[in-house]
Amino acid sequence: MQVIGKSSQTLPQSVLDLINKATQNDNVAGTSIDGSSTTSATKAATLDQNEFLTLMLAQLKAQDPTKPVDSTAFLGQLAQISQVQSLAQLNDSFATLSSSISSNQALQASSLLGRTALVQSGSVTLGSSGSVTGAVDLPASSGKVVVNITDASGTLVQQVSLGSQSKGLTDFTWDGTLASGARAPAGTYSLSAQYAGSDGKAISADTLINTTVQSVTMGSGNSGLTLNLSGVGSVAFGNVRRIS
Repeated sequence: MQVIGKSSQTLPQSVLDLINKATQNDNVAGTSIDGSSTTSATKAATLDQNEFLTLMLAQLKAQDPTKPVDSTAFLGQLAQISQVQSLAQLNDSFATLSSSISSNQALQASSLLGRTALVQSGSVTLGSSGSVTGAVDLPASSGKVVVNITDASGTLVQQVSLGSQSKGLTDFTWDGTLASGARAPAGTYSLSAQYAGSDGKAISADTLINTTVQSVTMGSGNSGLTLNLSGVGSVAFGNVRRIS
């Protein structure tokens, strides 16, 4: 800001202190208010509105009556300082909000551990015991839906018939047995689904499997959460169709 020069009046010590303070930070009033300079301007702007008004009133009292000070310049500088401080407060508010959101995401992420996630996959790992569960994503209702299970050589080892189903997710379960009724060897198997269209022809549909959430990674920026799923690997949280 512009500070008064010599005056015939004796100024209070508090005003002189403010003048020294303003002189040391004289670059504040001319600072451009944009995203790149807001931080540096905030650090330099040690005069608040009350202090600025004190200086303005002191200069008005000490002015030469024959050469009055242009109050418009004062008001413009005061408005600029107010804008800089408002931007600083807004930045602080956003920083607090961001920290709160990150903490909330961390809390939510911890609650996902050990849960079951339904994700799209064309393969599934069968253990030495137990069954496999998943779903078929039907784009339209159908009178006949089947899930085909093939081994590493491409041989069809089992077919799960789901009958007539409505549009949307249709759950299925493979008990881990072969078409012969014997237990299928542990390992990785391929999944594919088909449904009958309105003309009776078979149409492919996406398959999904249920798997366990082993760990969760919190990304930076817009990357969000990434789930590490058993038998599947890393999957973005946005690609999970269901958590149970």
